[in-house]
Amino acid sequence: MKKSVLRRLNVLAGLVIISAMICAQQPAAQTVWLDQLDLSAATQGYGVPGKNQTIDRKPITIAGKTFQRGFGTHAVSSLSVLLDGKASSFSAFVGVDDEVTGHDPAVAFELYGDGKKLWSSGIMRLGDAAKACNVVLTGVKKLELVVTDGGNGNYYDHADWADAKFETTGATSFTTYNPIASTPYILTPKAPSSPRINGAAVFGVRPGSPFQFRIAATGDRPMSFSVSGLPNGLKLDSKTGIITGSLSKKGTYFVTLGAKNAKGKADKKLKIVCGDKIALTPPMGWNSWNCFAGEVSADKVKRATEAMVKSGLVNHGWTYINIDDFWQNHRDSKDSSLRGKLRDEAGHIVPNTRFGDMKGLADYVHNAGLKIGIYSSPGPWTCGGCAGSYGYEKQDAEKYAEWGFDYLKYDWCSYGGVINGMTDNDPYKVSSLSYKGGNELNTAVKPFKLMGEYLKQQPRDIVFSLCQYGMSDVWKWGDSVDGSCWRTTNDITDTWTSVKNIALEQDKAAAWAKPGNWNDPDMLVVGTVGWGNPHPSKLKPDEQYLHISLWSLFSAPLLIGCDMEQLDEFTLNLLTNDEVIAVDQDPLGKQATCKQTIGDLRIYVKEMEDGSRAVGFCNFGLEPVKFDYKDFPKLGINGNQQVRDLWRQKNIAQINTASKALPISVPAHGVLLYKFSAVNK
Repeated sequence: MKKSVLRRLNVLAGLVIISAMICAQQPAAQTVWLDQLDLSAATQGYGVPGKNQTIDRKPITIAGKTFQRGFGTHAVSSLSVLLDGKASSFSAFVGVDDEVTGHDPAVAFELYGDGKKLWSSGIMRLGDAAKACNVVLTGVKKLELVVTDGGNGNYYDHADWADAKFETTGATSFTTYNPIASTPYILTPKAPSSPRINGAAVFGVRPGSPFQFRIAATGDRPMSFSVSGLPNGLKLDSKTGIITGSLSKKGTYFVTLGAKNAKGKADKKLKIVCGDKIALTPPMGWNSWNCFAGEVSADKVKRATEAMVKSGLVNHGWTYINIDDFWQNHRDSKDSSLRGKLRDEAGHIVPNTRFGDMKGLADYVHNAGLKIGIYSSPGPWTCGGCAGSYGYEKQDAEKYAEWGFDYLKYDWCSYGGVINGMTDNDPYKVSSLSYKGGNELNTAVKPFKLMGEYLKQQPRDIVFSLCQYGMSDVWKWGDSVDGSCWRTTNDITDTWTSVKNIALEQDKAAAWAKPGNWNDPDMLVVGTVGWGNPHPSKLKPDEQYLHISLWSLFSAPLLIGCDMEQLDEFTLNLLTNDEVIAVDQDPLGKQATCKQTIGDLRIYVKEMEDGSRAVGFCNFGLEPVKFDYKDFPKLGINGNQQVRDLWRQKNIAQINTASKALPISVPAHGVLLYKFSAVNK
């Protein structure tokens, strides 16, 4: 063989060896299934993530097609995956699961790579064929899988990422994570042992209505109470601090509340306004839905009452114990405690066997120095399928007053099915949930105006809470139907996305907030919640501080949604900061709005009655924000200012806003809640 041929053969052999070495060094392509990852890091609107099954623990099925693998979730949902550039692509089939047949869910699936939207399914509904998702991920370090509400509320939004998988460049797994800190921390200092009077500084009542006001005071017990300047018709129990009676004539009365114990004494001014308006500050209390849902009972309501007193929440101004859905009988429940006549022969509504003596229950709550609320719908059914008020509005209003209720939450629910009357006069042909007609102004107003008129005719004050999810801009007309507060959005869930999206929608309604008229962004989702499936709130600690801060800045009704018998130290700390609560209860009644946006930082400002400004530096981003703030004129703040940290209840700086900056450090999804007060030098 010639040398030249041998040389060529040697070269080729060398190339083969080099090529083999290179191939050996290159990672082999791998398939990593989404269900192989830790899905517990996901946040979602209801339930827990399903691995190769739905959240109801059934096989994943979309439009009749069953998938063996995938991630079953519930909008609003988010799952972050660290790829570190080692995934070449992601693929899945997405859709609404068939297990919610009979309902009207709507969702949208979205993928974000390093913060940029890579793909969206568009709105998908029940029965839509699974939609293929195929996305190139070259170079992407972090992928976020998101399921959003499709625009009609997140009811029954069971969503599936079916046959979801990554093609990788050698990686055999990926880390899922939640980037927000999860360790609780306490900010609110303990109340002193000497008396301190908290709660609202103004109270509204109508002439002739029963008057009940509890002086909210922290400090060691025993404690005695006093009131100077109390008008005729009212009396004080000096042992409990509860003022009762009635006022016959319109007028404004200024009284001084007093509290005394062995460690000292305290006083506070209270303005009593007897007139046409009630709820002159946002209602504060508890609602049964977010913890008990359809499992509520009179016994659980009594225990919530006891817990509100025993925990000391009453000493910070928390007042209402509100029963939500499922105190009535149900249209077709298999639970025997919910079966029975919907109404008696005279048309009066009949409570289910879990409740029975509603007047006795109301008396029990009143005897504890608290007030009590109830729930219904202008349609024939409530959202949960219990008896509503359609056709019996006058009788129901009279019955609520007879029983002694102080608050009515009136939920749109099935009314969308009867806007043109009831088919064949048969309520069982009407769905329990229908938003139809809510965006037509005259239709939206009609049922609330009717109930509002009947409530105002009753011999006691009943706070009227309109729950129709912001349709037809309810904040513009809620006052005209004698509403005291009204929902501005769909239902809240204990997820960051839910709280964030609701918060970002509040500015549009802010101008209509005033004493007696409050925008309601829904209940608080801190503590042990779960809608019948109890679990600690999925909100991280910083998110909970932001949640409470924003709701206080928004002058929102503050309704605790957790199981109050399971109050942990962190949750109690959130709910008992009197300086934060005072922002919500400020008598001026102004709602904060966002005055400046700097990246993911939104700065909300609320004007206060004493001329100060409450300011929330709110970080909606995933990274901490730290800088020196100087743009005070944009916040309506000028001159020499005392800056107070309301969560920590301490002054942190005194600055001249024209020449000095304020250091700002806000954690991801966190808040700084400060009060700026002018200082005269």
